[in-house]
Amino acid sequence: QLQLVESGGGLVQPGGSLRLSCAASGFTLNYYAIGWFRQAPGKEREGVSCISSISSSGGSTNYADSVKGRFTISRDNAKNTVYLQMNSLKPEDTAIYYCAAGSRCSGYVSSEYFFGSWGQGTQVTVSS
Repeated sequence: QLQLVESGGGLVQPGGSLRLSCAASGFTLNYYAIGWFRQAPGKEREGVSCISSISSSGGSTNYADSVKGRFTISRDNAKNTVYLQMNSLKPEDTAIYYCAAGSRCSGYVSSEYFFGSWGQGTQVTVSS
């Protein structure tokens, strides 16, 4: 059974940092594209970042314009985990963050078309 578990969310002040983790069980993350998505209250879910599978595009990454230069997605194959390092956080980054596993990253980072397995989400709140 494929399972994804997010962790690392919490309350942080503007300008602060958090590192989210997406741990997999039942499958090897390395063979899948992994996307991070978020949903703020009253808004639609949107894509944040995606990292392709090693076999597909050599682990290439893409980011939403709103997080470029502040967020970094990465893999730790030994731990079967994907991370989202979030720096210079802003109140508008407040949302529930989800990771998802799929066949490939889309050129449109918010596309959920290729993703079939989702975690339960972790809350990130940026507030003073």
